[in-house]
Amino acid sequence: MIQIGETRISLDRREAGADLDFISHAHSDHVAAAKNSSAVVSSDQTGQLVECAYGLKPNRVGLPENMRLLDAGHMLGSKQLYIESPSGRRIIYTGDFNLGFNKTARPIEVSGCDILIMDSTYYGPEFNFGDKPSAEMKMVEWIKGRLERGSIIFSAYKMGKAQELISIFNDADIAPIVSDKVGSISKVYQYNGVNLKYSAIAENMENESNFVGITENRNFSAFSSVLARLRGIPVYTAMASGFAKIWKMGTDMQFVVSDHADFAQSLQYIKSTGARQVYTYGQSSRLFADNLCKEGYSAEPLPEEIRFD
Repeated sequence: MIQIGETRISLDRREAGADLDFISHAHSDHVAAAKNSSAVVSSDQTGQLVECAYGLKPNRVGLPENMRLLDAGHMLGSKQLYIESPSGRRIIYTGDFNLGFNKTARPIEVSGCDILIMDSTYYGPEFNFGDKPSAEMKMVEWIKGRLERGSIIFSAYKMGKAQELISIFNDADIAPIVSDKVGSISKVYQYNGVNLKYSAIAENMENESNFVGITENRNFSAFSSVLARLRGIPVYTAMASGFAKIWKMGTDMQFVVSDHADFAQSLQYIKSTGARQVYTYGQSSRLFADNLCKEGYSAEPLPEEIRFD
């Protein structure tokens, strides 16, 4: 939790004693405050996605005069929190962010600051994602090389990554079949002006032609097995993730396509903000801080509570 003057702010958590709870985006590990908080700060789109995905309606409030939201580039509605302290210090909390191009999110806004609190998902130089357009092209080529022989199922987060994959496939004239959960969330994207072409699984199970499908991670293995038995044709499995850089994902193919900044992009972002002090935040905060220190930055994990006057 951070305290700015007399205002205590939780960051993508629900912490007792907070006056405001900031939700940077609608992924499940960031929305704990949506259930019980009396004062949530988020984008309109994040509120819509939280209601669609989890059946929760956050009690959203307006921003104080010393705060504003900046686009984070991670997914629909993702924001950073910019704050000016009483003494004039500029503070930014990123949440998950992405410096590269994302087909279904607004580009990141980079603003100067004195103190930067950063997401620590991709914490070290081993996370180097390379050229994203090239990776997307390889993914499409792999798909088209297998469609004549069978169907292809991608495992993806139902929110964010699934919609980005739909958009990538649409650009290659492929309208994927998606699970019901992916489809319902995609409707929120469409409502907010993101053009996505797809169809529902229920409408296509009897279709004899091969297809590209997207389903959420939880149902991936079971759905792929059932499809292979029902259709009697090969089913190829795939996943797209930044973690494909270092982990085996248990699929026929994996692609390093991420909606997060990699380590090099994080360094670029810090430099662009001109921040004098970096606090790392999240599960890998110590590793990230240590690696930033090796690069010459003043960095440490964010304390449990800290005040900026």
